[in-house]
Amino acid sequence: MSKMLVHHKVKDFNAWKAVYDSNADVRAASGELSDKIYRDESDPNSLTILFGWDSFENARKFVQSPELKATMEKAGVLGPPDVHFLTEV
Repeated sequence: MSKMLVHHKVKDFNAWKAVYDSNADVRAASGELSDKIYRDESDPNSLTILFGWDSFENARKFVQSPELKATMEKAGVLGPPDVHFLTEV
């Protein structure tokens, strides 16, 4: 399984989470297999998300999609995300 780690800040966690949850089917259709959301202890609007994807190719394609950019704007993501593609060793 390919892993992708994303970090970004949001305006409001609850508003972001509602949009994120409503987009689950789109992520799954794009190849997402799992997700874990972590909130910074000192800043609950600072998020780190660890995703499992069926392939790095599909993960990269999803991250670069105009649809994701629009969804992130709607969800209140502040600035561009910090994205890393990871291989377990």
